[in-house]
Amino acid sequence: EPEQPEFSVLSVSTDDVHSGELILVNNDHQYMEAGKEDLVSILEMNENNDRYFFTSVDYDYLIRRSVYEPMARMIEAFYNQYGIDNLVIYGSYRTNEFQKQLYEADLESTGEETSTLVAKPGYSEHETGYAFDFSTTPDYEYDGTGEYSWFNENCEDYGFIMRYPEEKSDLTYIRYEPWHYRYVGIPHATYIMDNNICLEEYIDMLRNNYTYDYSHLSVTDHAGIEYEIYYCPASTDSEITSIPVPSSDSYYVSGNNVDGFIVTVYKSSSGSAAEPETTENEEVQEEEYSE
Repeated sequence: EPEQPEFSVLSVSTDDVHSGELILVNNDHQYMEAGKEDLVSILEMNENNDRYFFTSVDYDYLIRRSVYEPMARMIEAFYNQYGIDNLVIYGSYRTNEFQKQLYEADLESTGEETSTLVAKPGYSEHETGYAFDFSTTPDYEYDGTGEYSWFNENCEDYGFIMRYPEEKSDLTYIRYEPWHYRYVGIPHATYIMDNNICLEEYIDMLRNNYTYDYSHLSVTDHAGIEYEIYYCPASTDSEITSIPVPSSDSYYVSGNNVDGFIVTVYKSSSGSAAEPETTENEEVQEEEYSE
C-alpha cells in the first residue's frame, strides 16, 4: 500500500473561524474582523510598481495587501492581450459607515425595505477588503462582455471568482454583478469557476462532503499544480480548535465565517513542490455602487 502522509495537530483560536481568504460574507453571515485588514492604496501601489494600465478613483481606494498583486497581474495579462487600459477600480474596501450610507441611499431611491444591489452594513464583501468592482472610462460602465469577458474566462488563474452570477442570485441574494470579483485563492477559484457554482455552494459542499476524516477534495489548477482541500469543524465548547494538518506539505488554513476551517494543502507538480500563494495569516500556531 502507498505510504500515508503524516499529519500533526495545529491549535488555533476558534474565533479565527471569522478570518481568512475563504470567509463567506453574505446576507446571513456578518463580517466579524473589521479593523484587522492589512490595506494598501491601489494608486500608491500602482505608482510604486510602475503600473499604469489601470487605475482607481482616487488614493483613498484601498484593498488588502495580499489581494493587490494577483489583481494587478490579472489586469496586466488582460492589457498585454488586448492593449486596453481603461479599467478603473470603482469599488474596493469600504468602511462599515460608508456601506451604511450606500445601503440607506439605495433604499431611499427604490422605496424597498431591502436591497438586492447593495449589501446591508456589516454583511458586504467590500468591508473585508477581498473584493473589488470594475468600471471603465469614460462612461464608468462595465458589463463584462466583449474583450472584458476575458476576466470570466481567466480570473480563476489569479485566485478570483466572479462573485454574483445571474443564475445564482437566489443563493447570494445579490442580483447579477459582472463587475464584482472576489479573491478566494487559485485552487478554490478554479473549482468554483470550472463547476459554475457560487461561494455559498462551495462552502456547503466542503462541509458536507470533504471533511478530514471522510474524503478530501483534489483540485488541479490550470498550471498543473495539485491541491488537497478539506474541512474541519470549529470547536463548539472551547476557545481552541485542533486542526489536523500535514507534517511535510505546505498548507493554508482559513475560516469559513460559518462553522469551521478549510485546509488547503499544496501538493507537488512535475516532481517539484508547489509554492503556496502569499496569504495574510500564514502564522496560525454609478455612480452605481453595488454589493
